Amino acid sequence: MNDALPIPDAPLVDTHFHVYTRDMPITPWAWHHPPEDASAEQFIEVMDKHGVGFGVIAAASLYGQYNDYVIRSMRRHPRLRGTAYVRPETDMYTLERMKADGMVGIRLFFRRVPDPPDLTSPEYRLLLRRVRDLDWHVHTLVSGEMLPGVIAAIEDAGVKLVIDHFGKPDERLGVNCPGFKALLAAVERGRTWVKLSGGFRQGSREAARSYAQALLRVSGGERLMWGSDWPFAAFEDSVTYAQTIADLHDWVPDAATRRLIGAETPMRLYFGA
Repeated sequence: MNDALPIPDAPLVDTHFHVYTRDMPITPWAWHHPPEDASAEQFIEVMDKHGVGFGVIAAASLYGQYNDYVIRSMRRHPRLRGTAYVRPETDMYTLERMKADGMVGIRLFFRRVPDPPDLTSPEYRLLLRRVRDLDWHVHTLVSGEMLPGVIAAIEDAGVKLVIDHFGKPDERLGVNCPGFKALLAAVERGRTWVKLSGGFRQGSREAARSYAQALLRVSGGERLMWGSDWPFAAFEDSVTYAQTIADLHDWVPDAATRRLIGAETPMRLYFGA
């Protein structure tokens, strides 16, 4: 599918995408094997083509603790920030060096991994304290009944939380999903942000639109951000970057609210601007 020309009023910041090369070490439990490279340089070209200025690389579960390529990409491209997938025993000095290289947080995986985090364990409580001390955030995707407990643990640790892909509500329950209701309540409390991203991963376009509308009603656009989820793992041949920008325009018709979501909030959270 050919991508389109830049859409007017494009977001300034893409807060969720992945970069990798196929020769990187992939985890034994990887749920997807990318068909081709998705390099940082390729993504920079995509950003420039569509008028997007900055990007935040999301750690990919496919590559586990192999953060090396993301770190080198941020060193080459100051327009990029990133998150890391780290073991809970990672020491302060390593995390501080990651921050100096452009890392802004950690990603916690609860889906499709053999050892999901136990946030009540001493090891993870220590890691969360270090995340707090670094003024980083945790971003994660937790489905269904697990999300309220994860929100509670992160809030109890005093750490900023970013939830990917609308929180991926249960498709059968939609906006009435208990996890999605917990997400809305967390946004209201003020230390949780939600990415309007991965609309193509929801049950339908209408479902994604309903989640966005519910989040807008609760937040007025505050603490919401946009992400493309490029290169659209498992949907590489059916989704385009221009389409993900068009989705944001569909979900958020008001231009001022889109500027808040696509520029002002992510620039403050990730780039200190």
